[in-house]
Amino acid sequence: MNIALDLIKVIVPASLVLYAVYLMVRSFIQREIELKKLDVRGRSIDTILPSRLQAYERMTLFLERISPQNLLIRLNKPAFSAKDFQKVLLDEIRSEYNHNASQQVYMSEEVWSQIKNAKEDLIILINEAASRLMPDAKSIDLSKKIFEMAMEKKVDLVSLALSELKKEIQQVF
Repeated sequence: MNIALDLIKVIVPASLVLYAVYLMVRSFIQREIELKKLDVRGRSIDTILPSRLQAYERMTLFLERISPQNLLIRLNKPAFSAKDFQKVLLDEIRSEYNHNASQQVYMSEEVWSQIKNAKEDLIILINEAASRLMPDAKSIDLSKKIFEMAMEKKVDLVSLALSELKKEIQQVF
């Protein structure tokens, strides 16, 4: 009986010490894991942040380039017919969009959706304006019609998308 009692006297304190050591080691390991996670997250932010900022810059430039006032002035050539100019405008918008489509991974779904809606709205506006012209109309006639129809719109989706993009940039940075 004395041996069992002596054994219990040794095993219980040893077990308590072993359990305390286990808790300390576990706590230390968890803290180290958290520090490693923070370090990895910090390094990924250092890597992704410049790319994300560049994506916002590129999409801002895209929206500025496709705004009717900039697009029409930049691409208009007096020699174009309205149909030719319509094709040039649509090709330019689609080309710019396709060139920047990968930037969507760096921004929220809402902002990307607004950018897409702005692009689609402008395409519809150009097609609608072209359909209201005579077959022999010139590029300047199409430009005037697009400006006219853009002014009639209550909401400019390009400006709205640009505004939302700027808000998101301010939230992120």
